[in-house]
Amino acid sequence: MAQELLATVLVNPALTADQSPHQDIYAVIDLGSNSFHMLMVKVVGGSVQVIGRVKRKVRLAAGLNENLVLSRKAMKRGWECLALFAERLQDIPPQNIRIVGTATLRLAKNVKTFLKEAEAILGQKVTVISGEDEARIIYLGVAHTSNSDTNRLVIDIGGASTEVVIGAGFNPLLLSSLNMGCVTYLERYFADDELSEDNFSRAIAAAEQEVLTIASQYQHTGWQMAVGASGTVQAMQEILVAQGKDEVITLSRLEDIMQQALACGRMEQLTITGLAQERKQVFPSGLAILIALFRCLNITGMTLSGGALREGVLYSMLPQLQHTDVRSRTVNSLMVRYFIDQRHAERVAEMAAELANQLQSRWDLNKFEGHSMLKCSALLHELGLLIEYKNHHHHGAYIINHSDLPGFTRAQQQLVMALVHNHRADISREIIARQTMTSVLLTVRLTRILRLAVILSMRRRHEVLPQVTISSKGEQLVLTMPAGWLEQHPLMRAELEQEVQYQQQAGWELLIK
Repeated sequence: MAQELLATVLVNPALTADQSPHQDIYAVIDLGSNSFHMLMVKVVGGSVQVIGRVKRKVRLAAGLNENLVLSRKAMKRGWECLALFAERLQDIPPQNIRIVGTATLRLAKNVKTFLKEAEAILGQKVTVISGEDEARIIYLGVAHTSNSDTNRLVIDIGGASTEVVIGAGFNPLLLSSLNMGCVTYLERYFADDELSEDNFSRAIAAAEQEVLTIASQYQHTGWQMAVGASGTVQAMQEILVAQGKDEVITLSRLEDIMQQALACGRMEQLTITGLAQERKQVFPSGLAILIALFRCLNITGMTLSGGALREGVLYSMLPQLQHTDVRSRTVNSLMVRYFIDQRHAERVAEMAAELANQLQSRWDLNKFEGHSMLKCSALLHELGLLIEYKNHHHHGAYIINHSDLPGFTRAQQQLVMALVHNHRADISREIIARQTMTSVLLTVRLTRILRLAVILSMRRRHEVLPQVTISSKGEQLVLTMPAGWLEQHPLMRAELEQEVQYQQQAGWELLIK
């Protein structure tokens, strides 16, 4: 079987993996119960750059019978997928490749048959990880791609198991792997393709029984934020955004989505605005499991994580990137990659922080990590200069909007984009108004502070920075300069007078004294 499948894989006999020049390229393959995934990255400027993602629906769990024997048909689907992956792996050093199997391969009694053929196809060892290890690795993947020092709840709904973790920083505190997944529940509760109240009720009740085994311990430990790291959570978020809502998943919103599914009647008629075609088959079962988790754990809101199992495995191969501040690592990588003047960027960030601290007592800038977002925006405000000067604020915003930014939620990424776009010249109220999860008022306040910090630092020298004071009365800002300073710096005076006009056109009052 392996030889037959590999006949289609192009092999260059002149270059073996051991001779590969791709020492900075890494690959992770996740043999999941629903899909097989391959992630390929390159380490660039102290951060990882995704250079390839391949995903195939294999639905391995659907081939697992009541005696936990994996069917030959399901195995063949897996082997055919791995033959496709093998072509991309041939030039990567073997030590830079990791392949892990999850719930279905843990359960299958004839797993050795599958693994023998899989390893022959890939030329690599496959490691089947335990449920607890899977939960731990998922948490590390979340920790390495999102920033949080407080307790967070992480949930990953897979094809045959669901991992639930509470952790802080890079340390998981509670780990659980529950025997429920979107493929196994599809086969068990939606096999008749009916989107009925009875099917949903049975699936939710079964999932609640699983979750209740851990509920009291998790609620006792507690968490400040909840994130989902699975396709099910991504699907829910895409539906919410497509239907004009923000990105926060709540129980009432999930129940509303369930009502939309019930109205469709049957699986082949399932049409919900924002639901991708590839997610439809396992959507009802994943939705039922997520509703049960929200109900039993009293989850008030959930957002989508930027990483999970594959990212956790990946970062375990990159010790130089482990246990560092994720957000700082991302910002530093962008500064290196786009040749930002680091000393000037830090100068602007320090000036912005000084202005923000003076305004903090009247303007609450702590919400949504406002001070941190202001600092990141200041450090990245010249991101677009590598392209050209005139519209560099637009170019910088475009780069931020279309980049992977580990350590930032999508809403935080949008906030930084809005600040960089508006740090100079005309102010786009439209971009500010698009903020979905952060408040428009906070975005306006941070924008005004950043613009002043950029102007006050325009000489690009520490010794000429003015000692200014800033105060607010409602939304009116008063910037007070040292006596005689404006007369001695006519260009700066002209820039500040122009800024008064820019802010006035946006509907904001700024006074310079």
